[in-house]
Amino acid sequence: MEHHQRLNQAKWIPAAFLAGKYQAIYEACSGSFREQLSLEEFGTFSAEFHQGVTGYQPHPASIVPWNNTLRFVWLDESGQNGLSTAIDRDGTILGLRLAHLSSFPKTDETFTKGTYHLPFRGEWFTYWGGTNELVNYHYAYPSQRYAFDFLVMRNGRTYSGDPKRNDSYYAFGMPILAPASGTVLKVSGSIWDNEPGSYNEEYAAGNFVEIDHGNGEYSLLAHLKHGSVTVKPGVHVERGQVIGQCGNSGNSREPHLHMQVSDSSDLLGAHSIRIRFADQAQIVQGDFVRGAGT
Repeated sequence: MEHHQRLNQAKWIPAAFLAGKYQAIYEACSGSFREQLSLEEFGTFSAEFHQGVTGYQPHPASIVPWNNTLRFVWLDESGQNGLSTAIDRDGTILGLRLAHLSSFPKTDETFTKGTYHLPFRGEWFTYWGGTNELVNYHYAYPSQRYAFDFLVMRNGRTYSGDPKRNDSYYAFGMPILAPASGTVLKVSGSIWDNEPGSYNEEYAAGNFVEIDHGNGEYSLLAHLKHGSVTVKPGVHVERGQVIGQCGNSGNSREPHLHMQVSDSSDLLGAHSIRIRFADQAQIVQGDFVRGAGT
């Protein structure tokens, strides 16, 4: 109920953009946001972006709670332009993005040959997932286009206690499972976990397990906990077998799991494939999903 009330409160933002009330929006933004660009720059970009945009509708994955903020996504009538914003509980706009959205309908409609299961037990939250850049930042990159980022959220928060400690986060140390049977191809387990809020660009995937599923499809489970990987290359794993624990290694600011399936073991040169899940409909940002773990 609170989320829908706050969505109603946030409706003024797309309406203000359409009415050209850029100063009102700018003044509602945080000081750190306004330090990055001037009112004149903000107004010029906003006016240029909205040429031809006549209306906005909330995206189905429009409300994303994350600790003390809510994130909203709207698309215009064409579906080719979008607006996202993050707002704190006081109504301050912490972030805004206006984006011309790319579309890849052919690959959007092509799913994996194999069937995969969610690689964890219990309920997790989909922080990134879907088929546009506003609900899934991976979508801009062919090698990650249909990847997901999952974390554990309880009562709108991902941690309890000191947010600078990894063990404060609900996802940290949770068992990660093989999403389908296959042969372990590559692993990494020696990367140290980041302090929350920082990240390691040198080893983007951090600790990971890559599995060859024997049908030209390769799954990647990334950002695992330092020292937690329990499998080695060449070992056969069954679906649901524990392969490691959720961590905060690599290009990760807080403990979460990155999952994708690709058409090659050369992940940087591969193409991500949209995952066909066994017991789930299409998963998008904002969805709570439950893994059976067996």
